[in-house]
Amino acid sequence: MIKFPEHVDVRKRIYQAMFFWLARLISFAIIGVLLMILYFIFKRGIGVINWEFLSTGPKEGMLKGGIWPAIVGTGYLVFFSILFAFPIGVLAGIYVNEYASHGKVKDFIKMMTNNLAGVPSIVFGLFGMALFVNQLGMGASILAGSLTLALLALPLIIRTTEESLKSVDDSFRQASYALGASKLYTIRKVVLPMAFPNIITGLILSIGRVSGETAPILFTVAAYFIPKLPESIMDQCMALPYHLYVISTSGTNIDQSRPIAYGTAMVLVLIILVVNLLANFARNYFAKKVKTN
Repeated sequence: MIKFPEHVDVRKRIYQAMFFWLARLISFAIIGVLLMILYFIFKRGIGVINWEFLSTGPKEGMLKGGIWPAIVGTGYLVFFSILFAFPIGVLAGIYVNEYASHGKVKDFIKMMTNNLAGVPSIVFGLFGMALFVNQLGMGASILAGSLTLALLALPLIIRTTEESLKSVDDSFRQASYALGASKLYTIRKVVLPMAFPNIITGLILSIGRVSGETAPILFTVAAYFIPKLPESIMDQCMALPYHLYVISTSGTNIDQSRPIAYGTAMVLVLIILVVNLLANFARNYFAKKVKTN
């Protein structure tokens, strides 16, 4: 039940109530669509989930066996891409918000960051193939794929870091300066710890994006079928998104491999869900730590 102040007239009350219920309806509709998608995937994929499916490699033209090499390859790609992108993105966000002077240079950096965020992922894949795979001689490898995915995640991390730093009230900076602290010390000990819980939001979104991308790894790292695990970052690897694409469109028997495709999609969704839950736990931990201090 919505309660309005007495001075609000009837017409405004009606408009506000209509907007409230419309917003609520849209929210529930979005949640409903998400639950339908999850139900669709889980219903068709749960039947193939077992220990063999999760712990062995594909067999008999990927009609049998499991997806363990693809799980490991996805883990490598997500880990190394975030390892490259997160520190660079946070440092870039700090520079844009704390050091760059207001003017054309700062506006240009923001504009280019926003434009980079809108570039299709397949363009990143072509760029990664041209630069990392061919020009720098990395070949199709985990390193080349991770660097390409890192470029894909950078704009999101930069923008999230910038907005997180903006949310910290200037009074904290001024109080630190008044006590004789330098700008760098203020950023390290005051501003960044307060903004860090929100910065992790960018990390969560970045992990979700890079773990589900197919086009960039198609050109830089993903292999159609490798029965063994990668031994170094210069090796190719299988990955869940590309494996899902292959067995859904180019398998030896698509109808027979379709349950495996749904099982692969289910595992990918669960991995993203678990990683997001862990990141949310870390965000809440740092948020409580900031409040305590």
